[in-house]
Amino acid sequence: METRWEDLAPGVARRRLSGWDETVGAVAGADGVLLVDAGPSLPAGEEIGDELRDRFGVPVTHVVLTHPHFDHVLGAGAFPAAERFGRLPAGGPAGAAADGVRQGLDAGLAEAAAGALAALPSPREIAPGERLTLDLGGGRTVVLAALGPAHSPNDLVVLVPGPVPVVFCGDLVEESGEPQAGPDAEPARWPAALDRLLALGGPEARYVPGHGAVVDAAFVRAQRAALAERFGDVPGAA
Repeated sequence: METRWEDLAPGVARRRLSGWDETVGAVAGADGVLLVDAGPSLPAGEEIGDELRDRFGVPVTHVVLTHPHFDHVLGAGAFPAAERFGRLPAGGPAGAAADGVRQGLDAGLAEAAAGALAALPSPREIAPGERLTLDLGGGRTVVLAALGPAHSPNDLVVLVPGPVPVVFCGDLVEESGEPQAGPDAEPARWPAALDRLLALGGPEARYVPGHGAVVDAAFVRAQRAALAERFGDVPGAA
């Protein structure tokens, strides 16, 4: 598993994991680190946590799960003391583990990750359309915004305000391949969710996809147009 973190802004970084090329993000404040997504297994989560403590000198205190797919949630059990936000799949940790095994995750790793996750309280869900500001200390704040159904039943994104804002998009945006619409997606509502994403981040933001390289607003607009042509475009408020 690669260990190189890419700096996006002071105290803001991301890392692309091997395997499914999923991205995890980190935002550091004086009091702790907010982790965006947690990887596909306990060893992945543990390694991420160790690297972030070494990098920033403070532990992971918050974990945000952008959407309930195995490659983004199963590592969250590695952070039992962290406050967690987002949602788990309809089938719970066992459902995420089963999906991971179907997609090539080792069965033993999947079972261990599901067990650790099941032993923790459920994450705090953010209602569609809701925004929540978290204070990480030292003047660092982040905004969690639930953009409603699109790639998943309620995609959650993380805005890091600054001179150049950074937005962690989860799989609302994908750069390394075509956006994937699985059985829990509402693809006709995806374009409207991207409109809300662009309004949140603005034209100058750096947008961090769930898979692939960091992109700009023009890329997001182009992907929005492609999704609307592919799936239709049903307006709707989050």
